[in-house]
Amino acid sequence: MEIRQIKELIDKATAARGFAYAPYSNFLVGAALLTCKNQIYTGCNIESASYSPSNCAERTAFFKAVSEGERDFLAIAIVGGAKLSPVKQLCPPCGVCRQVMMEFCDVENFKIILGISSEHYSIFNLIELLPMGFGPKNLALEGN
Repeated sequence: MEIRQIKELIDKATAARGFAYAPYSNFLVGAALLTCKNQIYTGCNIESASYSPSNCAERTAFFKAVSEGERDFLAIAIVGGAKLSPVKQLCPPCGVCRQVMMEFCDVENFKIILGISSEHYSIFNLIELLPMGFGPKNLALEGN
């Protein structure tokens, strides 16, 4: 990936963070998902008072993209932190979000960009954050 693309994804994730609905945790997360067609889908975390129906920013971005027919993804940028302070640390995706990524992404090549800012970030391949993950290939039957 080009540095220009990385910075754009982090900037869009940071902007998406501003739309987060997190009145219970006050932890705001934004994500920007890049497709193989160079489209970017953003998402933010959306909480619910009963907690379990809450949705993470990463899944919001994926679900928006998949609901519009996208199935091929290159990278996602994630930016998150406490509501009333600047982002100070990397915000890795939760296990459920990693599992959704496993469903749609090439574990060896899909990039997960964890950003503090467009100048401070780390990049991982999905397999680094979800080693030995269970995905669609595990369900493939021989000969099919």
